[in-house]
Amino acid sequence: MGQKTASDGHDMSVAIDPREVRNAFGKFATGVTVVTCRTPDGQPHGATVNAFTAVSLDPPLAQVTLIRGNKASEYLEEAPFAINIMSASQLEVCLHFAGKPMLKTPKWRDDGEIPVLSDNAATIECRPWRTYDGGDHVIVIGEVQSLEVNDVDPRLFVSGKFREVGPFSGGAPWHGSGDSLAMGWFEGSTAFDTFGASP
Repeated sequence: MGQKTASDGHDMSVAIDPREVRNAFGKFATGVTVVTCRTPDGQPHGATVNAFTAVSLDPPLAQVTLIRGNKASEYLEEAPFAINIMSASQLEVCLHFAGKPMLKTPKWRDDGEIPVLSDNAATIECRPWRTYDGGDHVIVIGEVQSLEVNDVDPRLFVSGKFREVGPFSGGAPWHGSGDSLAMGWFEGSTAFDTFGASP
């Protein structure tokens, strides 16, 4: 239920169609990850997830949001996990772990405590940090323990469909942002560089 305030100050409950919520959320383009961990009997397990968020640099924290009640959300309870950021070449891997098994078995780099997929755009290995209630989802935050980044394009997801990276457009919006430590925003500064000014 959403909340609106009438002109007389009273709250009015408004039913929000879940399909419209999904459509609106879907307009936010994301990358695609496969979250991997071990099952209780030690087998590698993965789930395709596009609800991934960078949380903090100090300490380094990353968040994934998993459907409540699915196997991955249960297996990640107080367990280390990896966030495999999918490359453009890994469409079949994305589909496989989204519940559409492919004939070609995904390649694992199973050489550590956490099972990791091969050929990722990036891999973020985490130990459990916090878990929160997210309604019909579970919010899992991990503390980053190791990283691997490869020079390949990521796989994208928008409006319920997989996409690929297109050409660059515009500049770097965060360069010279006033809301940054480098600009002194949090140090009580009273003067800031103008946006768009040469560095």
